[in-house]
Amino acid sequence: MRTSPSDLLRWQFELTWSLFEYHLERLEPADFLWEPDAECWTLREDDDGGWVPDWQDTEPDPVPLPTIGWVSWHLGWWLSVATDHVHGREPRARADIAWPGPGDATVAWLRGLRGDWLSGLAGLTDADLDGAAVFPWENDPERTVAHMVTWVNAELMKNVAEIGQLRLRRAASPRRAEAGGTGA
Repeated sequence: MRTSPSDLLRWQFELTWSLFEYHLERLEPADFLWEPDAECWTLREDDDGGWVPDWQDTEPDPVPLPTIGWVSWHLGWWLSVATDHVHGREPRARADIAWPGPGDATVAWLRGLRGDWLSGLAGLTDADLDGAAVFPWENDPERTVAHMVTWVNAELMKNVAEIGQLRLRRAASPRRAEAGGTGA
């Protein structure tokens, strides 16, 4: 039995997402902004009630540890832009990606992005995968839609692992136990 490349890429995304669901179902609102270290990238509430991610165009060395909130925003940002490309929409700018805040709203947002991404993938044929892709690479004629989809799958795997490790680290944190289970 032969599986088409587009079906295999969708299957890989869904497999990774199923591993993500294990953590999404267990996230508590306090998990999102828990800072695992003194040097963290997180999201900060602005005067209008929106959330602004810590960001530098040139990453510092070492890169600060991110919070679950930051990783979830980052995942939402790149998945939003990749989805825009797959659907043929004008891609949103990073600053236009609004993080919903800690808790169920972010989980629902991420699940909605998953559905939008999968609907875009469902419209791709194997021939479409050979088309040119500009995201996440700028003007590299050798990168195809298949490269973009495999990049999305790899980036999702990385972000799922990061969120999972941060969630488990917070759950095992002595500071959490000392604070009555509420975090740092």
